[in-house]
Amino acid sequence: MAQMEKKGGLLRKSSASKKPLKEKVVLMYDEIFTTEDPSKCNPRFWEELFLMKVNLEYLEGKLEALDGEELMKIKDNINCLFQHCIQALGEEHPIRVVNALQTLCALIRGVHQKNKSTSGFDIINMLVGFDKAELCMKNLMESLDSLLCAEGSESLKSLCLKLLLCLVTVTDNISQNTILEYVMINSIFEAILQILSSPLSRREHGYDAVVLLALLVNYRKYESVNPYIVKLSIVDDEATLNGMGLVIAQALSEYNRQYKDKEEEHQTGFFSALTNMVGSMFIADADEKISVQTNEAILLALYEAVHLNRNFITVLAQSHPEMGLMTTPTSPIPMTPVTPLGTTPPSSDVISSAELPLDADVQTSNLLITFLKYSSIVMQDTKDEHRLHSGKLCLIILTCIAEDQYANAFLHDDNMNFRVNLHRMPMRHRKKAADKNLPCRPLVCAVLDLMVEFIVTHMMKEFPMDLYVRCIQIVHKLLCYQKKCRVRLHYTWRELWSALINLLKFLMSNETVLLAKHNIFTLALMVVNLFNMFITYGDTFLPTPSSYDELYYEIIRMHQNFDNLYSMVLRLSTNAGQWKEPASKVIHALVNIRAIINHFNPKIESYAAVNHISQLSEDQVLEVVRSNYDTLTLKLQDGLDQYERYSEQHKEAAFFKELVRSISINVRKNLAFNTLSQELLLKEFSTIS
Repeated sequence: MAQMEKKGGLLRKSSASKKPLKEKVVLMYDEIFTTEDPSKCNPRFWEELFLMKVNLEYLEGKLEALDGEELMKIKDNINCLFQHCIQALGEEHPIRVVNALQTLCALIRGVHQKNKSTSGFDIINMLVGFDKAELCMKNLMESLDSLLCAEGSESLKSLCLKLLLCLVTVTDNISQNTILEYVMINSIFEAILQILSSPLSRREHGYDAVVLLALLVNYRKYESVNPYIVKLSIVDDEATLNGMGLVIAQALSEYNRQYKDKEEEHQTGFFSALTNMVGSMFIADADEKISVQTNEAILLALYEAVHLNRNFITVLAQSHPEMGLMTTPTSPIPMTPVTPLGTTPPSSDVISSAELPLDADVQTSNLLITFLKYSSIVMQDTKDEHRLHSGKLCLIILTCIAEDQYANAFLHDDNMNFRVNLHRMPMRHRKKAADKNLPCRPLVCAVLDLMVEFIVTHMMKEFPMDLYVRCIQIVHKLLCYQKKCRVRLHYTWRELWSALINLLKFLMSNETVLLAKHNIFTLALMVVNLFNMFITYGDTFLPTPSSYDELYYEIIRMHQNFDNLYSMVLRLSTNAGQWKEPASKVIHALVNIRAIINHFNPKIESYAAVNHISQLSEDQVLEVVRSNYDTLTLKLQDGLDQYERYSEQHKEAAFFKELVRSISINVRKNLAFNTLSQELLLKEFSTIS
């Protein structure tokens, strides 16, 4: 018997030259695409259709091939197909339900592709008809809710979530997708929470559920009351919040693992050997090739959870084994589409205490540590637009954390010490730190390390001013908490001071280039005021009196930079140009730093002259500082420990609109509905006669 080949819905005998035969489902689709009611000649038409294996490609292609006028002619049949799909979702036979779900996906995508230029209301009319829209969409959402909450097939739940993701992402700008009004009215929020709170469902569907929730929260969030925002903000169920945290942690951990694997592969390659031979002059270029696609969707979910729900803050600190070091439990791997690195849904659940007992020999971790490691990778290279967006979102999340009282309490908790191995950008003038030498410290030290690392590594021509401002703000907010609660943090403050002084030096060296694009005085003022915080309140939060002495030593040692900054702002403040006012503010802020320099420098020179020493050691300078505090006069500066709280709607709306648009496009691109073959489904639903 001649073998059969299948292509585009056609069945063709490979050896014959006869007219190709169409498979039955394609013939049935063709009947729908006429102006006649297909059930007239065959009363069992719709019943039979949902027993046929769906041909997604043919159905979507057929819809896209029609022009608007032709589509309007068959509107009644399209409406009829949509309604029968919804009816089929209530069938007992799972095969029919699966075929109905896949058909709905093809219908929604096909009609939207065809009508990109038309309004959402036309799309609703084309799919269901205005007169039946409310009832049909209510029935659809209720059926999906029932399928997601039932104890039945995981394959059906997977397709339900994919249909919902399809529904949400058919338009680039989800706020223009008016079909989502029905998803707002007929909420599936509780169904999503149920998936996240159940270990089995979470393992199979957690990733899609979390991404779906993040997108729904962003539907017209500034224009109307979004019920998903309201409901997410008041969730207090521990299992649900932990479940959400685990899904996010697993996805970020997977990204970190992929990056580490690529880094190791890169280091052991030929190029690495070559650079070792000729020196490290090419190391930065080599590192740029280590690229793993960022996962903004999961990062957006983390942001919404941290920003909207105060109870979620506790999840950040929940301890679990280090994900990269543990063996994951054996479990069925859900059928997922092949997606770019960093966006693939995790294949198995992490941390359920029943599944993964803590091992005393395994380093414990938590969501915050995983997130800090992720941030340290994506913030390395901000030249790429996706990484720039990811880096900005990481800093926004850290801003929300730095403002939260409870988050600060566990960040600064001496009883919660961790080794946090942040990724550091390879640089010519420094050696790579050995991972094993990392000390166990409170988590705030890792946050400060990340900020210092960013400050040191991004002084470049394409200066990321916005990220620098956010970075300095995070440090300031942490210092405000330490001052308020008198937390004496044992941290290497000198590294921060040195980084801040070098940043000022960079701003001055590149004054002309930077001023053409940025108001560098805003950043300079913030940096100077960080020093003012240490000078004015350092005795309440620096770990020891000698730390305060070291602060003065650094200011005196690097006095030339502060002198140069003063000269620059004095020059610009005396001109009548646009920088007069911002430069004047920096002059005012420098008053105490200049008082310290002008007070101690003559004393140090006098000490050197009396003792006939050409160059004083650090200890000798510190001795001069300690013995001359009593004659130093400083001015009390107001508002150093005050800050403006983060506000999304007023300042970040444009950023989030663009970010959600990018995520919507990416999710739509990576959705696959035909990952479940008919054979697998028949095997799963073997009870069907």
